[in-house]
Amino acid sequence: MMDNAMPVSVETIKVEGCDTIPRLFWHQVGARDDRTAFREKDLGIWKSTSWRDYGERARAAGMGLVRLGLERGEVVSILAETIPEWLYVDMGTMGAGGVSNGIYPTDSAKQVEYILSDSQSRFLFVEDEEQLDKFLEARERCPQVRKVFVFDMEGLSDFRDDQVMPFDELLALGRQHQADHPRLWEELIAGSQPEDLALLVYTSGTTGPAKGAMISHRNVIFQIANADAFVSMRANDEQLAFLPLCHIAERTFTVFLPLRSGAIPNFAESLETVPENVREVAPTTFFAVPRIWERFYSGIAIRMKEATWIGRMAYRWAVSVGLQVAEARLEGRRPSALQSLLYQVADYLVLDNIKRAIGMHRVRFAGTGAAPIAPDLIKWYRALGVDMREVYGQTENCGIATGMPDQAKLGTVGVCAPHTEVRISADSEILLRGPHVFMGYLNNPQKTAETVRDGWLHTGDVGFLDNEGYLKITDRMKDIIITAGGKNITPSEMENQLKFSPYISDAVVIGDRRKFLSCLVMIDYENVAKYAQDSNVPFTDFASLCRTREVIDLIGSEIERVNQSFARVETVKKFRLIEQQLTAEDDELTPTMKLKRKFVNEKYKSLIDGMYVEAT
Repeated sequence: MMDNAMPVSVETIKVEGCDTIPRLFWHQVGARDDRTAFREKDLGIWKSTSWRDYGERARAAGMGLVRLGLERGEVVSILAETIPEWLYVDMGTMGAGGVSNGIYPTDSAKQVEYILSDSQSRFLFVEDEEQLDKFLEARERCPQVRKVFVFDMEGLSDFRDDQVMPFDELLALGRQHQADHPRLWEELIAGSQPEDLALLVYTSGTTGPAKGAMISHRNVIFQIANADAFVSMRANDEQLAFLPLCHIAERTFTVFLPLRSGAIPNFAESLETVPENVREVAPTTFFAVPRIWERFYSGIAIRMKEATWIGRMAYRWAVSVGLQVAEARLEGRRPSALQSLLYQVADYLVLDNIKRAIGMHRVRFAGTGAAPIAPDLIKWYRALGVDMREVYGQTENCGIATGMPDQAKLGTVGVCAPHTEVRISADSEILLRGPHVFMGYLNNPQKTAETVRDGWLHTGDVGFLDNEGYLKITDRMKDIIITAGGKNITPSEMENQLKFSPYISDAVVIGDRRKFLSCLVMIDYENVAKYAQDSNVPFTDFASLCRTREVIDLIGSEIERVNQSFARVETVKKFRLIEQQLTAEDDELTPTMKLKRKFVNEKYKSLIDGMYVEAT
């Protein structure tokens, strides 16, 4: 094993003397009182909720659960979109000594049943009638669930079920229990310890059934204190909350980091309204998965194709000036006086308008993570003047493990976080050690023993540390392709470059034990449909669009463009389009919109085999 370790301090880092999530939360509720904790849009108006009200509703939820029999260490699950009620239940559950667990709102009834059973959840919160139906379908196989609470009762006014209670009734019950036992809440908070299990985060299941990662209070408190190294959030910073709160990244940015910073999350109305909401909020800090950043870029790229000749020329000139400035800074050089002057002109005439069009004109920190991203895409944002930085981590280390310092280096995920060790194993696997390493997988000691050995978290990622301490991730160990000729190929770099195209939403490169590389492509329907309409290409639905010769040629030209950057053995020789518009509800996609490589290889086996049969 190559030892590329960095110094580590393994003591628990405390935030203002608060060593559990509930103690930190209630300290801040008292300190911030009537200051804005977050906002949500109601009837077209952004409305604020104070820290005082945040705390009161969280306590009412927690005390209501205690009144109904919640015991310390029992699991409470939440099946809802990213809404404020999620936070009330999250903080209420942990305050009462329970374990908070999120279920992706896109999960099927079968998946909900699996997670409720695996976690032995005693209580379940659902957003609305649609989510309630999933539980009712699985109820007979989830006898351990005592009670289900519904946030939005629209469509359920005539529904009667002894196991189901409106959320407002739980809050009323909790307030009464608080009045009857005024000292109980403080006692419950005092009873939690740093090493206790605080939350479960089920992995997205790209390689099999979801696993429940056990995260302690100590893990979270450490990351809250440690994040300042890469994510410097300030009081009153504005954020947009829209990714699933079941995911450790969104949970960290929307729930945990504001506990220390006082930053203000603004809850997007839906995933569809994110572009509109981000323009309204104009966040000062913004974290998103690569798919969102790719969509913003694609929107601008398509608009520029439709612009006037003067508009296109102005855009190309302004971006080229921005790239010169960005590249100088990436190389550690100060831009020349002329470059700085030209950039000011380019920003005034063009770049600022682009930033405003995507809501990024006030951003101090723009973060990307949770999936690989093309370095050229980061460079494009930096050319606009958006300080985009990549961070790396996973559920099993409770968030951030490495991040980009002020001196960024594209193609890497930055340097090691403070108080964290990074080591590269003999087979090039990235190993992590520190206070953020999780407690293990629930009900799965064998997988836990495989993942954490001698305190080292085996990430499953392949990479190396360069001579300046920057970490480069080349791929997932399980995704490395070994061709029939014995060539080792990491497909993620090709896939990232393909996704940089405004016409390609996702791609899976195939070739393990094959003579050459092929690719399955998921088109960006909105942009490709517009291309077809502008080119007078007739189509009736998604599948017919994918079958048109013009679209096939369009995607082929995009693949050929990317092929130019790779050695011949690493290029894609054939491709096929997935003729189905996939959403997070489909089995092929994870909830964070990544194609599941193993599942795609199995489901589209005949399509893949056809590319190689034709080649023989």
